[in-house]
Amino acid sequence: MNHKLISKIIGLILIIEVVFMVPSLILGLTAGDGSAKGFAIAILVSLIIGLLLISIKYDKKFLSPTDGIAIVTLSWLVVSIVGALPLFISGDMSYVDSFFEIVSGFTTTGASVIVEIEKFPKSIILWRSTTHWIGGMGILVFTVGLLPKLGVGGFQIYKAESPGPVSGKIESRISQSSQRLYIIYIVITIALFICLKAAGMSSFDSVVHTFGVVGTGGFSSKNNSFMSYTGYAIPIIMSVFMFMCATNFSVYALLTKKKFKEIFMSSEIKLWFGFIASAIILIALDLYRSGYSSLPEAFRDSAFQVTSISSTSGFASADYDLWPSFSKFVLVICMIFGGCAGSTGGGVKIVRIAVLLKLISREMKKVTHPRAVLPIRSSGKNVDEEIVLGITAYLGTYFIITLISTLIVTFSGTDIMTSFSSVITTLSNVGPGFAEVGPTKNFAFYNDFYKIYFSILMLLGRLEFFTIMGLFSLSNRKKGAFN
Repeated sequence: MNHKLISKIIGLILIIEVVFMVPSLILGLTAGDGSAKGFAIAILVSLIIGLLLISIKYDKKFLSPTDGIAIVTLSWLVVSIVGALPLFISGDMSYVDSFFEIVSGFTTTGASVIVEIEKFPKSIILWRSTTHWIGGMGILVFTVGLLPKLGVGGFQIYKAESPGPVSGKIESRISQSSQRLYIIYIVITIALFICLKAAGMSSFDSVVHTFGVVGTGGFSSKNNSFMSYTGYAIPIIMSVFMFMCATNFSVYALLTKKKFKEIFMSSEIKLWFGFIASAIILIALDLYRSGYSSLPEAFRDSAFQVTSISSTSGFASADYDLWPSFSKFVLVICMIFGGCAGSTGGGVKIVRIAVLLKLISREMKKVTHPRAVLPIRSSGKNVDEEIVLGITAYLGTYFIITLISTLIVTFSGTDIMTSFSSVITTLSNVGPGFAEVGPTKNFAFYNDFYKIYFSILMLLGRLEFFTIMGLFSLSNRKKGAFN
């Protein structure tokens, strides 16, 4: 492992975290809410450690796949450990609660242990929502754009950080891909803020909810999320942007290049549009059948909740835990499936589901044609068998971890639905679940052991089990797989 270069890059990431903490520090100072001390200490700690690490001199400029995995895993841990300090020092929270909250922020999960968020200083509320915006696109994707200045290529980091089975490049150079992605990210952020302001939301709430939507996080400045907002304008705006941010960002890059044919040929995009439309229609009809006063109102709440859960944003416009069983089960499927690869959404990703369906279809055909060579095609191209195997292994790992974790969580004394949805919602980075962790409740009742355990699940879900894969990589390296 290239320990010196790894340390230097983590130092750079800590310096970037300092930059993002500054607005919350300024807000704390101007508001005089007592939070400035926490931010000042966190910034000082991050700055000292960061400067010490970036001063390290290195010889090798090459990053191996193992180095990339180590950087990604350690970076998420380090920024969470330091990022939790303001909440611990100034938020009157235990460090475990603070760590859970910030891991939930950086992983864009949105699960919370805070019962009365409206009583917290606005600077703390802003910081926890800023972690969504940082984590959405990934602080590491931003770092990749800076690595050429160090004379280092960032492909291994980009590969490990980018969500989904394949890391697609939208430019010939990784640094250019990183820069273009962030331009798209910033444009969507500004557009959503303007739309929410125009719809009547306050400036502060617009910033908080914009960061939550664009990062598909779910932290709100309101105790009841979006249940206090009435009318159609804000829910529709939110639904549209949650859908957009869970769509593969390469689509927007292709749109700017007028490559419409490539978009229409995408198996992932076609399945994504079809799945969301079907889920909205099915739930809306079920809600109307079960007593909603009007069909438009049923469609409004259905569209908001489907896009919120599928994008893994986790906002709530209604207490969907009171909805009929059919609607709740559709939402469970949305939690598991998640958004598209190359988006800010979580879950197992629609592209994996698309490949899995084609794999099932191929195996059914092989029953009658055992000698036939039937490659799996996606977006008009053959999918490499190694990728198919990787997707199968990922899905198997996801469900094994889900089953084992649900079993572990039931030891806390919670019912099956609470335990299962607690695991699914943290592993898929959704936020709220059902029953005792539903949209009107949170994770505050769990003890410290389970809060740490759920924090690990959130990190595993965000890293897509790269920590586990890293162990295999190290094992292979010892056998000579890596030079």
